[in-house]
Amino acid sequence: MKKITKLIISFSFALSFSAVAQSLYQAPQAFISQAFNTSPPKAKVFWLDDEAIAVIEEILSHRFNKMRVRYWQQQGETVWILDEIGKEAPITVGIHVKDQQIADTKVLVYRESRGDEVRHDFFTDQFKAAKLNADLTLDRHIDGITGATLSVRALTKLSRIALWLDSRVTKS
Repeated sequence: MKKITKLIISFSFALSFSAVAQSLYQAPQAFISQAFNTSPPKAKVFWLDDEAIAVIEEILSHRFNKMRVRYWQQQGETVWILDEIGKEAPITVGIHVKDQQIADTKVLVYRESRGDEVRHDFFTDQFKAAKLNADLTLDRHIDGITGATLSVRALTKLSRIALWLDSRVTKS
């Protein structure tokens, strides 16, 4: 009987932990609609060539195994919904780029057990008006958060990627 009780308690704990470990803060479609302040434009696809993969892998510091990235574009604005691993699980982030600078950054889905402070405005507001330097770094320092170092890095990398991709699709 003790084994069954322990098993039930362990299973209950595992279920409650997995429920906490994934939080949906905003649906991707809602972020896209909010960014354009209207019904969203039709999704487009950016096919990744060798140069794009090399740049993305340089920013990420690991392999990137996708062939294409979806985005939404209207006039001089783009929205990117991108994922990057924090410590162990992907973080889904929406990044709105307008006039080659970040207009808004939002953590849409957070799947880690800690570090979700990166979802708050006090953190994501640091990315507003950030631009990409020629060396693929942001033109500003992003303050870290104790206990969320890998999540901070993930959002910073995704911001750099979104700015680089935006520069490719909005070329004149």
